Amino acid sequence: MLLTIRRTTAPFRPSRLLSTQPTTISPPPTSVSPPHPLTKPQLKTLILSHYNNGKFSNLLQNVVASPSVLLTAAHNLTHENQPTINSISTNLFNISQMSDDLINNTFKIESCVIKLTNKGTPSSLNVPNLNLKVLIESIRIVLEVVYDDRFATFSYGGRVGMGRATAIRYLKNVENPTWWFNVSFRNKESGVENLNKLCLVIKEKVSDDMLIDVIRRLFDLKIILIEFGGCYLGRGFPNECGLCAILINVYLNVFDQKLQELRLLVNEESRKPRLENGNDGDGDNVVYKPLKIYAVRYLDEILVITSGSKGLTVKLKNLSVQFLEKSLALEVNKGVTAVHSAVSEEIRFLGMDVRAVTPSVLRSPMSEKAIRARKKYLRQKEVRLQELKNRRETNRKKLAMKIFDHVYKKLKTSNGFKFDFQIEKEVKEIFETWGRETVDEFMGSIEERAALYRKLSGGDFLSLKRIRDQLPLDLVESYDKFQENVDKYLNPMKARKEVEERKRKLEDEEEKKYAERTVKDLTKLCIKVDAPDRLVRQAVRLARFTNDMGRPRPIGALMVLEDADIIKWHAGVGKRWLDYFCCCHNFKIVKTVVNYHMRFSCILTLAEKHESTKREAIKHYTKDLRVFDVDGNEELYFPSEREIKMMGDKNIVDPKPVDGALTMLLTRLATDENLYRCGAHFCQRFDTIVYRIRLLQKDLNLDCEKSWVSGMGVIPDVFDRKCVPLCSDHVSQMYLGALTLQDVDFSSLLDV
Repeated sequence: MLLTIRRTTAPFRPSRLLSTQPTTISPPPTSVSPPHPLTKPQLKTLILSHYNNGKFSNLLQNVVASPSVLLTAAHNLTHENQPTINSISTNLFNISQMSDDLINNTFKIESCVIKLTNKGTPSSLNVPNLNLKVLIESIRIVLEVVYDDRFATFSYGGRVGMGRATAIRYLKNVENPTWWFNVSFRNKESGVENLNKLCLVIKEKVSDDMLIDVIRRLFDLKIILIEFGGCYLGRGFPNECGLCAILINVYLNVFDQKLQELRLLVNEESRKPRLENGNDGDGDNVVYKPLKIYAVRYLDEILVITSGSKGLTVKLKNLSVQFLEKSLALEVNKGVTAVHSAVSEEIRFLGMDVRAVTPSVLRSPMSEKAIRARKKYLRQKEVRLQELKNRRETNRKKLAMKIFDHVYKKLKTSNGFKFDFQIEKEVKEIFETWGRETVDEFMGSIEERAALYRKLSGGDFLSLKRIRDQLPLDLVESYDKFQENVDKYLNPMKARKEVEERKRKLEDEEEKKYAERTVKDLTKLCIKVDAPDRLVRQAVRLARFTNDMGRPRPIGALMVLEDADIIKWHAGVGKRWLDYFCCCHNFKIVKTVVNYHMRFSCILTLAEKHESTKREAIKHYTKDLRVFDVDGNEELYFPSEREIKMMGDKNIVDPKPVDGALTMLLTRLATDENLYRCGAHFCQRFDTIVYRIRLLQKDLNLDCEKSWVSGMGVIPDVFDRKCVPLCSDHVSQMYLGALTLQDVDFSSLLDV
């Protein structure tokens, strides 16, 4: 089969073809020491050195265009094997020349734009090449240092340590919500008015016309596409520019500051009557619920919560909508932006269902079935401990008899024996430990103590007065002291009283906890975050993991892949779901989807590929989906059942949704010619394989506006049937979801 391979629209690069004498770009002068990437404190120091009179000046020429900053940006675009400036200048582009062009304002952004088109698709998409990606990342890290400390505390997304999981954790700490609303924008691309306002906001802190001009040109060339109300921000889609998140935060920071001032004003006003009446302490019995306003914003998703009246919430909503429309020129969907009751109505935020519930719903008491199971487990645990004690006692007796037998034989056959080393101390410690454990075990049994107490305290003639008068005084005193110790340590009545006292304390603690739970249920509300199980099951059925009956089925499109790649693809989708919904209250539903539906869908796909049964596939791969590499080493990609069971709310990074991994598939082309460099950022490997990108919505011929899952984004159609060369490491990371199309050099895309 003859394959005709050509580039999309990028100019031909001889350095990408495999040849004995690769063409090189002129390297930087050898007399100057090569620049090194900057650490975050070094970058912050460099930026602050250009801060004067309340503004940052000349950031593009002095900071962004610096070769060290450009190299730092290049390192941020790679996940491993960070490139050096010599390797970049030799194989890709000259960083020093790029720095000079930026300083002299001669850098041509238009020449770095790639226009992607596709047959049968009327739309096109402008994407940056690797040079422009480095420039965009350099601008992003500079703006991050400038603005990160100035953002509001409830601003999440596009910030280090301030991702989705952190926003949900903050949301869970909100107490006593009564009313809330989320601001919904109309699905519309930002226009010229929004761009002008954004530039004015940047000029308030940055005095650099060249930097603002670069941002304007990126908007004009549609490299930066900000679509408020869309479903692509923060999802790893290739049409999202690296500057989108930071520019949205800068643009909406004006709204955040206004809302923060209003929050502080309301909180202060609600405290004044309390302070005037002298009821600021906790002495009264009345539960005081102060009026508070909470806000959470993740990029363009805004959720505002109040603990006051509905009238106050409606007024706050009207003020917010008015400010966003007049001051920021944004179109708010007023039909969707409505006030809802936090108790009786759910609200959708970050793709999750949020609702106010009582604390007992979040930490519900154990059911009767769970209590019986726990009692059964405790009984089995006691039996195992008793068996272990008996086994240990038997072993001790055998060891002690061996020691005594050995010592007796030595003493009998000789007048004594000597060791080269002294073991008296060790033997003494061993016997002391055995004796202590034996005494503790005996003292823990009330029945054995009572039996011995009866033997030692009852029917003794030394207790008779006429006998005591005839005995020596020392013997009588010793007997009395012995009886005192017997009564002190072996009296079962005292032991029973101690057990009853401990039981009574436990009952009192349980009653106290029950009372506290009851009071909290009557006086406190918490926020419960649930995964949308209906949408998750709809997405599973849409991606053909399950049939119409909800049972696992094989995926025919995956049978052209290698066995390991089939498992990696399923593992990548499953891990994305587990990472994203790990903070939800109904996380067990997502665990079931991954652990059952996706696991057995993978097993059935492997079974149908090899024309075998499900039992044979499980016997070969096991339920953990084990595979072996070329060297025979065992590899596990899909999380095991035990790992999934132990997962919980421990994720502190910003997990990407499953959209990109679920809706894209890479299939290998039938060619073994290693003509192309790997398409991942700054990868210099030429042992690549060409893969075709297949999109789910095109394979199923679905209308994304009608038949798609609500709230789930899609990769643009222009990437369908495009080909990309990838090395074995990066294609594995692509299947596992560690890499996305954002990490691909778009100039490496091919049309086959």
